[in-house]
Amino acid sequence: MANPEEEERLNATAAPERPRTFVEDPEGRRPFMRGIMIHSLLARGISFEDAFRTANEVRERVRGRPVVTREELAKAVREILGEGALSEEGRGRPAPEAIVVGGHGRKLPFSKGILSQSLLAAAIEPTDAFDVAREIEGQLRARGVREIDRGELRRIAFETLSKRIGPRIAERYLVWRRYQEPERPVILLLGGATGAGKTSLGLEVAHRLGIQRVLSTDSIRQIMRIMLSAELVPAIHRSSYEAGEGQSGSGDPVIAGFRAQAATVAVGVRAMMDRAVAESSSMILDGVSIVPGMVDLAAYEHTAHVIFLVVATLSAEAYRNRFAARERDEIRRPQHRYAEHLEPILRIQEHFLELADRYNIPIVDNDNFDRSVLSIVRHVTESLRKKVPFDVVELL
Repeated sequence: MANPEEEERLNATAAPERPRTFVEDPEGRRPFMRGIMIHSLLARGISFEDAFRTANEVRERVRGRPVVTREELAKAVREILGEGALSEEGRGRPAPEAIVVGGHGRKLPFSKGILSQSLLAAAIEPTDAFDVAREIEGQLRARGVREIDRGELRRIAFETLSKRIGPRIAERYLVWRRYQEPERPVILLLGGATGAGKTSLGLEVAHRLGIQRVLSTDSIRQIMRIMLSAELVPAIHRSSYEAGEGQSGSGDPVIAGFRAQAATVAVGVRAMMDRAVAESSSMILDGVSIVPGMVDLAAYEHTAHVIFLVVATLSAEAYRNRFAARERDEIRRPQHRYAEHLEPILRIQEHFLELADRYNIPIVDNDNFDRSVLSIVRHVTESLRKKVPFDVVELL
């Protein structure tokens, strides 16, 4: 015999579906949906609580009716909220008419959020980007613009950035816009020792540049661990700073073990880069296994724009504090006792710094997260500017 909860579930499943109510307007009939009404009321400035209550009550009023008109729904909303609720003088103002942005065969509503996100590629603060986007929207509405081409919007953004912040910064915005639809993808490599902050920086830089693909060599190594046993390839079954334990021979065993692991994982790194090239999809790849000299950058000279940076934390005290914070946040991962292994991690970082100097790889001292993000974004756009010289007029 089914328990009460099971009977209730079965009865609900067996109950006949209630007939739907359709809303009739000049464009045809559409099903009445409470969620759409809530969203519409929120856009008119109504609080969520009042919008939710109103939509529920309207649904009860029209329940069982096959068809209602939009005028009837509007009348019901006014009765529930009061005549002045949706007027200019009331608490909710009608949303301004949407501005449409056209280009590449499609049209989309103008969005301050989307525009301000794209402006972050100029290596400016998020608050400055939103202020510029808001100013641009004000310009368009003051001119009565209802539709604008993407190229024209880009020109206005460039001019507004130039006036507010400076022409050099505005040019960075244009450079990255050029690579949003690249013939060759942009691949940003962030190498560095454990705990330097590579992944956090990679995620934020990806957000600011609008890059959808962000990967870590930790994921590559985990896949390899499943495919390759510890007996066959012991190096990948340990942390980078523990890979040299038990090794004999001359030289530093910590560095020898780390390099053995990185050389194995580098096979997966190259596979991810090859896939990005094949799909012409920009990507950020971070990890301790991205080591200067182990990635053949020349192999991608004609197929991708590869930008390599080493992320470091040069202050040992800052490193120690970061590990303490990480271990508090990762109480479910007690095997990662980073602070106890600070000495070998710093030796690996020193090795990274030596290789960066040898191979002319820029180093980001991640002593301040926001400053490091801006530095990386700036380096990406400036590197692209040098790779392919351009004329501002050409990009507008």
